[in-house]
Amino acid sequence: MDVVTGKWKCLILWELHAHGTRRFGELRRGLPGVSEKMLIQHLREMEADGLVHREVYREVPPKVEYSLTDDGRSLNEALSPLGAWGTARIERIGAERVPLA
Repeated sequence: MDVVTGKWKCLILWELHAHGTRRFGELRRGLPGVSEKMLIQHLREMEADGLVHREVYREVPPKVEYSLTDDGRSLNEALSPLGAWGTARIERIGAERVPLA
């Protein structure tokens, strides 16, 4: 459970699953409300845990891309029922959905 602690890690997994390889700015726009500091922290932790691959391109300006590893994809599959439960709960209680980018 330690690899998915924090508000944003599951959402990062789902964002990368839905859109594939993403640059930092694309991830940030796809996760409304996340601060730059928090996104950086979670991406570093997820990279250390082997869930996210960080590719740095040696060019000016520097280009960095993030993608899911095999472990990240398998964790995302394991969390899929949780996402379905959340969607059903939103509909059941009539909560507002956060718009997806």
